[in-house]
Amino acid sequence: MKIEVEKQDKFVAIIQLEIPPEQATQEYSKACKRLSQRLNIPGFRRGKAPRAVIEKTVGVDRIKQEAMDRILPLTLADVISEHQLDVVASPQIEKFSFDFNTGITVKAQVELRPEVTLPDLSNFKVEVPEFKNPADAEERELTSILDRMTTLESVIDRESLVSDIVNIDFTGYISGEPIRGGAAKNYRLDLSNNNFIEGFAPQVVGHKIGEEFKIQVTFPADYHDTALAAKPAEFVIKINEIMKKVSPELTDEVARKIGPYESVDELKTEIKRLLADNEERENTFRKQKALVDDIVTRSQVEVPDSMVNREAKLLMEEVKQRIRNQGMSWEQFLDSQGHETIWENLRKEATQRIRTSLVFGAIAKQENVVVNDVEFTNQVRELAQLTNVDEKNVMRQLANNPNAAQAMNDQLLSQKIVTALSERTTYLMVEESQVVQAEKATVGSEMPSAVSGNATPEQTEVVSPQ
Repeated sequence: MKIEVEKQDKFVAIIQLEIPPEQATQEYSKACKRLSQRLNIPGFRRGKAPRAVIEKTVGVDRIKQEAMDRILPLTLADVISEHQLDVVASPQIEKFSFDFNTGITVKAQVELRPEVTLPDLSNFKVEVPEFKNPADAEERELTSILDRMTTLESVIDRESLVSDIVNIDFTGYISGEPIRGGAAKNYRLDLSNNNFIEGFAPQVVGHKIGEEFKIQVTFPADYHDTALAAKPAEFVIKINEIMKKVSPELTDEVARKIGPYESVDELKTEIKRLLADNEERENTFRKQKALVDDIVTRSQVEVPDSMVNREAKLLMEEVKQRIRNQGMSWEQFLDSQGHETIWENLRKEATQRIRTSLVFGAIAKQENVVVNDVEFTNQVRELAQLTNVDEKNVMRQLANNPNAAQAMNDQLLSQKIVTALSERTTYLMVEESQVVQAEKATVGSEMPSAVSGNATPEQTEVVSPQ
């Protein structure tokens, strides 16, 4: 077999193979046998049909493809290993030919891992914006707990208040024409906490049960449905029911209903502990993020466009799924955000992901950090307990999904690296106001909120979040 490997540049290598005719013929014969074991051919037992019958049944090209599917991955893997090519993706076949007289010729392109120049890993000093619980955090938590115990009572002797929840029927019009998706019946609307367009809920305040009235609103200029953006609209509304929120007074008896607490003081003590734990977790996360950002920023690595575009396309599929889960079509999202803006944001996030991955890979190699079998098994056990799935079943799923197994291994490896480097790091905690917050560049940060309420997405489309 003749093998030629030529590096076109620092990111791409070309592999050219020439497999002699006799080996090509052997591989063709082996492919015939494999196919004969899988085919049901009338008049022959499986594996017993002669070559001529197999060729007539599936065609010579199909047999050649079967041979190529078997020989190429193994051969290319050997070439990559022998020439010590550090590849980041599967080889892409640019062209090939299969001829019994001249043999098999293949030209493949492989993408090479970019070189990374790491900073000094012996010690670090990074600034971290310190998270502190708000002064009224305990009070907020108590209020939140009592809100979850809030009950609703119907009222009939007064007008609606901003603190109420109302049941309404509504129909929207623009220039006298009904708005598609702009109507609903028996819709429950929290007048103080909702996702309706600005100006809708406040105009429902001050009306009585059975009253039918009209309100005027204007859709936002950047509304996701461009046909409605910046348009004035009129809604006809009828109030079917008014309900006031009734929150219990915080007493020892209520504390006992909330959890294993004998008094309000015990409940407050537990809240303080949980808030302190949350503060500690948040600051641990911020320390790790600051460390990772510092290492990646000071590392030198050039990321090729091909890698960025491939990762950005994967991210786009994730975003599409999240958009669908929130009840918005991909076309609506494109209209609201702009295709160029979305793609540019995805490329920024993809670039950062790739840079981080390459840097961590270089650190793992330099520091000789690996994930051992015990650590991987322990992680599988934790995952099994978390998902309430049998551990053997989880392991079986990972065995059938190499990408998922690799992702778990990478996550463990990253955590080991961060833990090890944290021991060499001096963290300088600074007030959060002293640190300029980086503008969020991910598409995910611009995702619209989910439609709330008990109507369908189509019914509440025009009063859903922007």
